[in-house]
Amino acid sequence: MLRRLYPLVLLASVALGAGAASAQDASGVAAAKTFLEPYLSKPVFTAPGEPFDAKACAAGKKMLSIPNSSANPFLKGIIDRMKKVGGELGLEVVEWENQGQPSQWVQGFEFAIRDGFDIIDLISGIDPGTVAPQVKAAKDAGVKVMTSHFYDPSFDQHPDVSSSLTIGFNEVGKILANWAIANTDGKANILTIVSREVPPTIPLTAGIDEMLAANCPDCKIVQEINVGVTEWATKIQPAVQAALQANPDINVIIPIYDSMSQFVVPATRLTGKVGQVKVATFNGTPFVLDFIAQGLVDMNIGESLDWIAYATVDGHLRDACGMESPKALNVPFYIFDKDNVADAGTPAQFDTGYGDAYVSGFRKLWGLDK
Repeated sequence: MLRRLYPLVLLASVALGAGAASAQDASGVAAAKTFLEPYLSKPVFTAPGEPFDAKACAAGKKMLSIPNSSANPFLKGIIDRMKKVGGELGLEVVEWENQGQPSQWVQGFEFAIRDGFDIIDLISGIDPGTVAPQVKAAKDAGVKVMTSHFYDPSFDQHPDVSSSLTIGFNEVGKILANWAIANTDGKANILTIVSREVPPTIPLTAGIDEMLAANCPDCKIVQEINVGVTEWATKIQPAVQAALQANPDINVIIPIYDSMSQFVVPATRLTGKVGQVKVATFNGTPFVLDFIAQGLVDMNIGESLDWIAYATVDGHLRDACGMESPKALNVPFYIFDKDNVADAGTPAQFDTGYGDAYVSGFRKLWGLDK
């Protein structure tokens, strides 16, 4: 009799185990959805510091902004907006155009020192450690070197950098992972495209790993494709095509910086994976938001470039004029998908869809509007 019952007991045990696993999966998916909720609401302005006379502070000052590459439309868009915002205050903002070569960044430092700039802004991607002698030379010459949209809060700031406006790259990774979990019902098989020579990549990918471990142990990164910034145009598409052909179970692609998407989309088209594989990314660049409207990309974590420009000018001026600089940009992240991408405009615009609370917020903070 006991021998006859044993298979039934075994089956019941297996069923209970499967039920527990199913409950755990459901719990992780629910946790992922809860995590995403704050990023689905319109961003709210929070003052980064006390009010100050920004015009008096900015008068006669010059800032050279050096992006990691001028070919990146996201960074160029921020700098163009800083020129406009700075111009209204009396701060001259100049872009040091380059093609992502360290030797060109060095030339930018030399130009700033020679031409009497007050601020050098290393924006999103240039590690001060790679140009350490130039950072020190600028400091010794009285030029304040600052970073923006580069350091994660977990990073140690370079000792010769005057101040840093950090951004939550680890937070971005957590958003991307939870979105993948929530939108595959806890069955995400992910292909990531990264650029590991860019320091923010490290905390961002760590955020992805942390959330997959916490909310979806059965989800996995099937493959990571690591491509240097200057090689995106030649290497991303063939690498993604090969990965999709070799791993037909991939159901999510995460190009961690959205300008990579222009090389991912041709790969999904050529492999017939459009609509079958979800694409989620970060930055909110307009052409990628248009991809969402066209059904070629599924989600983009956006940031208002104009908001970033205002916040960068605010933080750098505070430092330049002897005030305490904010520790972070404090620019909110906002998820765009098929349900709200029309809010970004047709075609999409860099600053549309986020609201404009920051404009009146900063203008009042700077004493421009009473």
